[in-house]
Amino acid sequence: MKRIMITGASGQLGLALHRLLKGQAEYELFRTDAFASEDGSVHALDITNQEAIRDYIDSIQPEIIINCAALTAVDLCESEQEKAYRINAEGPKYLAMAAEKIGSKLVHISTDYVFDGQGSTPISEEAITNPVSVYGKTKQAGDEFVREFCSKAFILRTAWVYGEGKNFVKTMLRLAQTNSKVRVVSDQYGTPTSALELARAIIFLMKTESYGTYHATCEGSTSWYEFAVTIFKETGVSVEVEPITTADYPTPAARPMYSVLDNKAFRERHGYYMKDWKEAFLEYLKEA
Repeated sequence: MKRIMITGASGQLGLALHRLLKGQAEYELFRTDAFASEDGSVHALDITNQEAIRDYIDSIQPEIIINCAALTAVDLCESEQEKAYRINAEGPKYLAMAAEKIGSKLVHISTDYVFDGQGSTPISEEAITNPVSVYGKTKQAGDEFVREFCSKAFILRTAWVYGEGKNFVKTMLRLAQTNSKVRVVSDQYGTPTSALELARAIIFLMKTESYGTYHATCEGSTSWYEFAVTIFKETGVSVEVEPITTADYPTPAARPMYSVLDNKAFRERHGYYMKDWKEAFLEYLKEA
C-alpha cells in the first residue's frame, strides 16, 4: 500500500483528490491542512514550519506528496507579502527538502500567475515567466525551490480552478439571487478548470516517473464574462450579465489578461488530454 500525503487537503483540489483516492485499496491517505478537521480526518500541519514538516514526513514516510497548499487570495497577497512568501515559497521548499531526504515523489501545484498575461496565444511550459503580482512572484519562487531541492518533482501549473468550496461558479449564482444584473470582466481570458479533472491529471502523472513542469487546465478557452453567461444558461438562472473591462474593476493585484495554458507536456509526453472546459463544467453541475 502506497502512502500519499496531501497538503491543503480541505481546499477544492484536496477534496477532489480525496474523493478519487479514498476508495482505492492501494493507497493510504494522510491529509493535512492549516487546521485539523472536526472529524479528525485532516491533520493540522503548518507548512511554513520546517521542523514540523520534516518530522511529520519522516514519521509517515509517504511515497508521494501532493502539495495543494497555497495562499491563493491574490489581492491579500499584496498586503501580506511576508505571509504569502512563507506559504507559497518557503512551504514548498521545506516539502521539497523533506521529500528528497526520503526519496519520495512531490507533486506541486503552481499557477498561470507566473506569467504576465500579455500574450495572445496559448502558453506552453517553455514560455518565459514574468509574474506581475506578489502571488505570482511567491508562487514562482516556490516552483524554483521545488526544482532545486527535489529530484522527483512534478510541477503542475493550472488556472481558474473550481470545485467543492468557494469558487467563481458559486459566487455568480449567489449574486444572481439578490441582483437582477451582474457585472463581469470580459477582457481576461483563460480556461475554467474543474478540480476533479485536475485531480485526475495529478493521479495519472504521479504514477509515472516523468518529472518536470506541466500545464494542467481543461481544454479550450473563454473569458470570465462568457463563463458567467454559460453558468447562468446551464443552471437556468435568469439574470442580465453586463460585460465590463479590467479597468472598470480595479483590484490591488494585477491579473494576467491572457492565461490560456497549452498542456503541451501532457500531450506530447503521455498523449494525455484533459476534458474540454464546457464538458468538465457540465459534469460538475450534474454532481454538485
